[in-house]
Amino acid sequence: MHLRKLTRTDLMSLEQYSTARKDFRAKVLDHKSRRTVAVGPHTTWCFEDQLTVQYQVQEMLRVERIFEAEGIQDELDAYNPLIPDGSNWKVTFLIEFPDPEERKRRLAQLRGIEDRCWVQVADFERVFAIADEDLERENEEKTSAVHFMRFELTPPMCEAVKNGAAVSIGVDHENYRHSVEPLPQPIRDSLAKDLI
Repeated sequence: MHLRKLTRTDLMSLEQYSTARKDFRAKVLDHKSRRTVAVGPHTTWCFEDQLTVQYQVQEMLRVERIFEAEGIQDELDAYNPLIPDGSNWKVTFLIEFPDPEERKRRLAQLRGIEDRCWVQVADFERVFAIADEDLERENEEKTSAVHFMRFELTPPMCEAVKNGAAVSIGVDHENYRHSVEPLPQPIRDSLAKDLI
């Protein structure tokens, strides 16, 4: 199944969404549970797809009360790039430190972490993230607490995943080294559906 980009016809109106939201949200949270991975104690990877992006768009429209065609299109244009293209995985990468002071200190120590995130299919080479194509999320002092990453896989890697190969993910930064090797089966299987 090819993960096509969302269009306005995929979305519910504000009125429809207010009626369907509870059930839709439950469905999305269940789906996300197979697409969210903690890597070490302070980072979470959320693998995006059409359903997770649709939920984000619907929530934005709801919160901002957007119902004009142009406003809806703006949200679609902002979020559609998070939907995988069939040869990649797209991840919202969160760095989490509840205490604001510690967060500030640690984000300074973790500059460049987004470029040190990797995925690995079976015994293939690690693939490092292409991060923050939308905008610069790091400055001289610190990195951002949220990054968007794309992992571009080769055709043999895609084929291997579709045929059941193990997938591992991790972070290899001098101040943060953690990995999940291999990913649990339900997560691996969900990610395999992103590839064509």
